[in-house]
Amino acid sequence: MDRLIIRGGIPLRGEVEAAGAKNAALPEMVASLLTGESIQLHRVPQLGDVKTTIGLLSHLGVSVERRDRETLFLRADRISRFEAPYQLVKTMRASVLVLGPLLARFGRARVSLPGGCAIGTRPINLHLAALEKMGATVSLDAGYVEAKAPRLRGARITFDGQTVTGTENLMMAATLADGVTVLENAACEPEVADLAALLIRMGARIEGVGTPTISIEGVDHLHGAEHEVIPDRVETGTFMVVAAITGGDVTINRCVPCHLEAITEKLQETGVIVEETDWSIRVCGDGRVQGINIRTHPYPGFATDMQAQFMALMAIAQGSSVITETVFENRFMHVNELLRMGADIKVIGTTAFVQGVPMLSGAPVMATDLRASASLVLAGLAAQGITTVSRVYHLDRGYESIEQKLLGLGANIERVTE
Repeated sequence: MDRLIIRGGIPLRGEVEAAGAKNAALPEMVASLLTGESIQLHRVPQLGDVKTTIGLLSHLGVSVERRDRETLFLRADRISRFEAPYQLVKTMRASVLVLGPLLARFGRARVSLPGGCAIGTRPINLHLAALEKMGATVSLDAGYVEAKAPRLRGARITFDGQTVTGTENLMMAATLADGVTVLENAACEPEVADLAALLIRMGARIEGVGTPTISIEGVDHLHGAEHEVIPDRVETGTFMVVAAITGGDVTINRCVPCHLEAITEKLQETGVIVEETDWSIRVCGDGRVQGINIRTHPYPGFATDMQAQFMALMAIAQGSSVITETVFENRFMHVNELLRMGADIKVIGTTAFVQGVPMLSGAPVMATDLRASASLVLAGLAAQGITTVSRVYHLDRGYESIEQKLLGLGANIERVTE
């Protein structure tokens, strides 16, 4: 098992390039199930979750070929299985996205329930109820969802709560349905819009993407397409905080600044300088930031995936901060590890009260989930002394070669294998 050893206290400076977005690449890989023709995806990051998705799609019969570091070719012309087994689904909840495409194109699907999640429950009941409204017969058997439908039909679906995977699953299913499907209270995230862009290139008829109401007119078949995955806004945001927390000067290239407006606004409130071009963001800090209050919300609000990173920053801010988590009920698992490094944080329910301290101290810490692991790396970069971050396989699920990128900015960091 790998771990990262960080010697902190160094202001990081230089340029780094954002990778393709994991949360866009995964559903776009799954979208290959909707056609027997080739799908070519560019800027697909080399991540643990991407590897897991390749394994799942290969299990179903999709031909997957990586021709270079960033390009995948997928062809689902010989699907031989219609079941996503537990041993594959249990490691990544996004695996449930195969349900909609399999059901839409082949009329059947058997997908294992994803099980527990370290950051809280993320039930798929919204997906299943919507598929039933589209004419599917859905049942549960031995921990599996079984769905059948000769052909899905269009329906008006109103989600009780915004769900990214639910929006993506139903949007993909609706592309091959009979008639028009309208998704109300749909997720507005850029990753949803990027999936829609791919589907439209494949011949889908979709309107309203980026708004809470998405309309999809079903077609008889979809064809192959070529598409470039959007830059990862969470990785971009993480490196923005790297500059702020170390008092450095970092430029993130090949990103989309308009996807990070909520993050940029909050960073500016802390007192750091943020400069933007069309495709880059530069963040300059002097090591002194002001405490601010944060409340997570679905896009375009402050992303829950950036909450842990900002908590690490607030741990060394001047004054106090209040951080409220509204998206997931158990996303403060990094707090105990930050306390080990000298942070002053008290959690009451879904709110964390952070009193900034002059300095964090290096310590052995353990990652509990993907974004928590990023916050511990950030804290280690700012801390005095040595920080050892264990369980970095969480980090590898969503950050491509993060230690190499940090080394390029001047960090003292190394990966060791136990």
